[in-house]
Amino acid sequence: MTAPHLRLGVNIDHVATVRNARGSGYPDPVRAALLAAQAGADGITAHLREDRRHITDDDIARLSAELPVPLNLEMAATEEMLGIALRHKPHAACIVPEKREERTTEGGLDARGQHNLLAPMVTQLRNANIRVSLFIEPDPAQIEAAVRLGAPVVELHTGRYCELEGEAQTAELRRIADAAALAAKNGIEVHAGHGLTFDNVVPVAAIPQLAELNIGHFLIGEAIFDGLAPVVKRMRALMDAAR
Repeated sequence: MTAPHLRLGVNIDHVATVRNARGSGYPDPVRAALLAAQAGADGITAHLREDRRHITDDDIARLSAELPVPLNLEMAATEEMLGIALRHKPHAACIVPEKREERTTEGGLDARGQHNLLAPMVTQLRNANIRVSLFIEPDPAQIEAAVRLGAPVVELHTGRYCELEGEAQTAELRRIADAAALAAKNGIEVHAGHGLTFDNVVPVAAIPQLAELNIGHFLIGEAIFDGLAPVVKRMRALMDAAR
C-alpha cells in the first residue's frame, strides 16, 4: 500500500547550533520553522538534547505555541525528557538514542534490548495523546520490538544508506524497504530519516509504505547558499516526483 502523501518534516536543530555558537538571539530556530512551514514542510522536528547543545527549553515552548504545523519532539528515553513532553504535549514524540559525546545520532534505538525502560514511556505518551515514534534500525527484530511495545510509529534510520555507495547502498535500500513493508504489515506507520540529501532522497521517497521523511542538517546547510524556502521547496518537489 502506498501512503497517499509523503510528508516532509524539517528539523531545525542546526539553526539553533549557529545561534548558540555566538550566544546571541539569532538566527531564530522558530523563525526558520515558520519559514519551512510556509515553503511546504508538513511538520517541524526539534531534538531537545540533554546537554541543550542546540535546541533549548524556551525553543520548545515557543514552537509549541507558534507553529501552524505539527511539532515532532525528538527525545532521549529519560524521565526528564518524558516530563517535558508531557508538559508541552507536542503532536509527536520520537524516542531516539542519545550519547553526550556524539556529534549526531549515530544509530537506531535498541527497542528490543530496552523494552522494560521504553514500555512505560510509550504508554504515558500515548495516554497523553502524543503520537509515539521509535527511531530504529531497519531490522526485523527492532520492528517486532516496536510491535510488542505498542508504538504506533517507527522512524527508520537511513544514515547507513546515505554513507554507502554502489551495490552496498542498493542492499541497504532494500533492507529499509523490507523493514518498511514489515512495519506497515503490522499496522505501524513508517517514517524515515537521517543523512538524506537532494542526491539520495528519491529512492527512499519511492518506498511506498513510507508516510514521512524527516530531514534537517542538509536543508539547513543548503539554506546558507540558496535560502531556506527554496531548499525546502526543492526537497518537497523531489519527494513528490518519487511518488
